[in-house]
Amino acid sequence: MKDVILGLVGVGRIGVMHANNIAALNGVLNPEGINVRLRLTDVAADHARTVAAGLGAEFLPSVEALLDSGLDGLVIATGTATHPELIRAGVDAGIPVFCEKPVALNVADAMPVLDYIRDRQGVVQIGHQRRFDAGYLEARRAYQAGELGWIHSLRAVTCDMAPPPVEFLASSGGLFRDCSVHDFDILRWLTGREIVEVYARGSNNGDPAIGEVGDVDTALALVTFDDGTVGTVSASRYNGAGHDVRLEIQGSRRSLMVGLDDKTAMASAEAGVGFPSGEPHRTFAERFDQAYRSEMEAFVELILGRRDNPCTPEDAVAASRVADAAQESLATGVPVRVAQKVAR
Repeated sequence: MKDVILGLVGVGRIGVMHANNIAALNGVLNPEGINVRLRLTDVAADHARTVAAGLGAEFLPSVEALLDSGLDGLVIATGTATHPELIRAGVDAGIPVFCEKPVALNVADAMPVLDYIRDRQGVVQIGHQRRFDAGYLEARRAYQAGELGWIHSLRAVTCDMAPPPVEFLASSGGLFRDCSVHDFDILRWLTGREIVEVYARGSNNGDPAIGEVGDVDTALALVTFDDGTVGTVSASRYNGAGHDVRLEIQGSRRSLMVGLDDKTAMASAEAGVGFPSGEPHRTFAERFDQAYRSEMEAFVELILGRRDNPCTPEDAVAASRVADAAQESLATGVPVRVAQKVAR
């Protein structure tokens, strides 16, 4: 049996989720003779020790100790400001790296990181988990197979049931950067086209503190692709009906909607319609539970050389460029051209 040793930095909400998913990989990969072992660290040492003990993982006191312990891969689930330094450390250690999005706080800070990775031929997968969601995968397959015809409209929605702490929003970069960037990524990934212009508007009708830290609680962006196709990307912090993530793709032959199932966070106003009848998702972790699991399985497969990188740093930065343009448009009130393309 082959051991694959993963090191995890950061055991906050996302980190604990990844830790649990890594621990569960043995049930998925053991038939192939793969034994995944987890080592982790966090500046909140007592909490990290508790997480490690609950999962049968090993706690190490620092990132340096973690990297010196002999890892096959590094998983980064810390705050965005730490991503560049930790990515560089993983690349220097000569191991594949998985890092939650984004690469850095902004595109300008991300560009030297991309150069660093390229210069050292590093392998870095960025966490855009929607690429592993069954609905998005089917929509992409159907489009690429020609079943939808040509796309005339796209409508992407991401709505949280409740906002995160204002302290997080004060440093998140804005609603388009910390939330809608997932939609910008998936639109590029699904269509294979670049978004070249964004026109954004936003509002604040919830907690005034969100506006006080420079963010909005609801926003809409009109996006234009390089072939002239148009779409909309909408987001909100206050969707009391539940966590709502959908993508409507309308084609000349057929239309599809990702995220339309019994847990969709809405109700029909039409008489006699009982759909959807299920309990809506309350969080992104619920909505994308299986996608997150598949994402970490893909990282192990990347380490083993069994698959190509499913989300490169260049992909992530390309989505961030669109988010930057959306934030600029939101601030200025005028359409903004997206900065130069990033190669896939």
